[in-house]
Amino acid sequence: MSEAGQLQNYSVDQAAGAVVLVLGAVASLLLVIWQSKCHCRMNLCYIFQCERRPPSEEEMKSLKNQVQAKKDAKADKDKDKQDAKELDEVNLDEIDILPKTNSMTPNQIP
Repeated sequence: MSEAGQLQNYSVDQAAGAVVLVLGAVASLLLVIWQSKCHCRMNLCYIFQCERRPPSEEEMKSLKNQVQAKKDAKADKDKDKQDAKELDEVNLDEIDILPKTNSMTPNQIP
C-alpha cells in the first residue's frame, strides 16, 4: 500500500490558522454580497435567513446628499490649502535678504 495520499503531521496552531483563513474568506464573501445594493437572500444552513432589498428613493436621495456634502467639504478644504499656499508665497516675496557685507565675521563677535 502506498502512503502518497496521507497528510503530513501538523500542529494545533497550523490547524487553527487554516480554520481562521477559511472563515475569513467566507466572511469576506458574505460581506461583499451583503453590502451590494442588489436584492439578495442569504441562507446559512437553514439556521437563519437574511434578505437585502435595494434602497428606496428616499434613501437614494439621502445618499446623494451625503456624497454632495463630502464633495463640498473636500472642495472647501482644497481651497483653504490653496489660499494658505498663496499666502506663504506672498510672505516669501516680501522678505528682504541682507547682503553678505552686513553679516558679522567671527572676529567681530563681542
